[in-house]
Amino acid sequence: MSKPCPRGFRGDVVRVARDREPGVTVERIAKDFGVRPMTLFKWLRQADADEGVEPGVGGLAADGVLVSVTCRVLDIARRPYHRWRARPVTGTELDQAYRANALFDAHRDDPEFGYRFPADEARDVGLSMADRTAWRICPSMGWWSAFGRKRGRDGKKAGPPVHDDLVRRGFTATAPNRLWPAGITGHRTAEGKPYLCAVKDVRSNRIVGYSIDSRMKSRLAVAAPTNAVARRGDVAGRVVRTDRGSQSRSRKFVRALARHGLTGSMGRIGAAGDDTATESFFALPRNNVPDRRTWSTRGELRTAIATWIERTYHRRRRQTGLGRLTPIEYEAIMTTSASQTA
Repeated sequence: MSKPCPRGFRGDVVRVARDREPGVTVERIAKDFGVRPMTLFKWLRQADADEGVEPGVGGLAADGVLVSVTCRVLDIARRPYHRWRARPVTGTELDQAYRANALFDAHRDDPEFGYRFPADEARDVGLSMADRTAWRICPSMGWWSAFGRKRGRDGKKAGPPVHDDLVRRGFTATAPNRLWPAGITGHRTAEGKPYLCAVKDVRSNRIVGYSIDSRMKSRLAVAAPTNAVARRGDVAGRVVRTDRGSQSRSRKFVRALARHGLTGSMGRIGAAGDDTATESFFALPRNNVPDRRTWSTRGELRTAIATWIERTYHRRRRQTGLGRLTPIEYEAIMTTSASQTA
């Protein structure tokens, strides 16, 4: 009996299938992500049912034009349209938009000031808000003081390790599911940063689990190894190597490792060589996805990153360290060899 796919992975596949380009079939999406076409069709129907969407019908169909056709012609993703139709803009969201517009006008006129001056200007035109509200909106929109923006380290020191260093830069393994380095990276969009937490198998270089979230909290770090365990099965005793960030030291993350029988390992502070396994991977999607164009929304970039990992990195990108094989091909050969030896 096949293992159920993680909810986050299912959501990414559904998003890619819904927003696919003209000429791209559901069958091709299913092949790229390694699932059966009938399974993907089932996920799509279930997603429509969960959102209360009647297949092929919507407000745009009043004149006999299907929603799917209209959105494709207008280059609009269907899911945001259905989400908006089910829940239009609320009063709170409208207030936030007016506040952001007032802050934008103030920042555009005087970009040398930080968030306090735009907040004062917004209050002068009748849009009451606390300084903390302006402090939250300005960075999320990429509005910084022309002279006061901090760069580099924020002065905070990493906390004490909650695991011993069991790896010591020895990023090698004799078989899959022995050592999983994990890390977090972020990419900018016009809407704000989405953060990617990825867990990599050092033997096959496959990304065995990943999660993407709008906030870099402990739930982001917990979801990635949880998804890896759901996809890889019994991995008790395997080592998960992380840095000493607050997400990896959180109680939720430590409890998640213990719950799945995984062993934690942490590197040193300021030792670049301790993170080479994850940084070498993060450089690839950074150069091939976010840096190739500008992105309007987090959801748009999330779909692109998930597609790149599952379609390009796993199934098309051949690696010298794997004998010019892809991670999927390498694992298939290793599995076949192991079964023949047994």
